[in-house]
Amino acid sequence: MNPRSLVLALLPVAMAIPLGGCVTSTVQEIREADTGMEAHESIVVLGRRTLPSNTETEFGFVSCVSRNMRGGGNGVKVIDEDEFRDALFPWFEPRTAPVNTSDLPEIISQPNLAERLEELGLRYLVWIEGDTDRTDSGGSLTCSVTTAGAGCFGFLTWENDSSYEASVWDVRSGQSVGKISSDAVGTSYMPAVVVPLPFIARVRSSACNSMADQLKTFLTAEG
Repeated sequence: MNPRSLVLALLPVAMAIPLGGCVTSTVQEIREADTGMEAHESIVVLGRRTLPSNTETEFGFVSCVSRNMRGGGNGVKVIDEDEFRDALFPWFEPRTAPVNTSDLPEIISQPNLAERLEELGLRYLVWIEGDTDRTDSGGSLTCSVTTAGAGCFGFLTWENDSSYEASVWDVRSGQSVGKISSDAVGTSYMPAVVVPLPFIARVRSSACNSMADQLKTFLTAEG
């Protein structure tokens, strides 16, 4: 195998072994009213989808929260975001969707919309805002091919911050019942002596898991 082929062969193998970085996560809850769900009732988890906008919530995070809330021994019935938007067309399309949570009461109180929400069996609407940003990075890494062989040398480090807030609305009463915030900060690093070894901090996944677990407890807690 020639040196260039060796580099192409080694790098995918190294990158396919993502080891864990360091993650610190916190979750906070503010309750404004009592909650509880019956077996036939459902929820929907929505992210900010206004256009044009630079502050949309990632589809992947919303899907992660929805998926995790369905699972486990205390899982709840969750309507898929796309299914919900199609059923409620055109109220929650990107160009007509509410921009802020303060716009929700007026929208969900409209008679035609309220009728469709009743047909869906929707009890709670969870509105998520936030994102994951890279806040710091450092180090350097170089890869080279020589007649003696090929490899990478150096050390990279970077920090990501995931910060999300979920506002929970009771569709039946048309009022906010509380908020859940989930934050995760993690440092990833990649040392390389011939072959780079990535240690990836799964900050968004950690924030998702924490939020989903707290939301399930929050919504199913009677009184």
